[in-house]
Amino acid sequence: PSVAAKARLQVEEKARIARYAAAQVHDEDLVFLDAGTTVLRMVDYLAGSKATFVTTGISCARRLVRKGLRAYVVGGLLKPGTEAIVGGPALDFMGNYNFTKAFLGINGIAKDQGFTTPDTEEACIKAKAVERAYMTYVLADASKFGKGAAVTVCGLEKACILTDRLPDESYRQYAIIKEVE
Repeated sequence: PSVAAKARLQVEEKARIARYAAAQVHDEDLVFLDAGTTVLRMVDYLAGSKATFVTTGISCARRLVRKGLRAYVVGGLLKPGTEAIVGGPALDFMGNYNFTKAFLGINGIAKDQGFTTPDTEEACIKAKAVERAYMTYVLADASKFGKGAAVTVCGLEKACILTDRLPDESYRQYAIIKEVE
């Protein structure tokens, strides 16, 4: 689905998650933001931040600079629909950074598959962000739990999950999970 179509789903839940996620960003941070719609909403709550942002999302980059924030855009192949930048040059670019925090959107969270997405190239970018970040947050509303997609990004133990509601308490044995209000 396109960014516009996904942005119309779980609107209130995404807003709560995005607000909490933005509060985790501090002025000294070097932050990776991917092209997910909840991550995009996060930018709405970053006004006045002195952090530096790196993103693979064209919509995210546009929103960051409109807010007067410092933003770098990863170079590579631009995917239509999701407006995400992917490919070898993007992976090379990401390898130059040591992120203090990474914020990722995800399509599915499953105990046996981990964090998943349907696109191989986007999965590679997300995995590189996890590898290069001190702390990774996955922003996911409750509808993402128990679902899998074609490609695993990483195991659940590699990120803190920020969600509106945890539908299955057994996930707590696999990851740090924060239910936001």
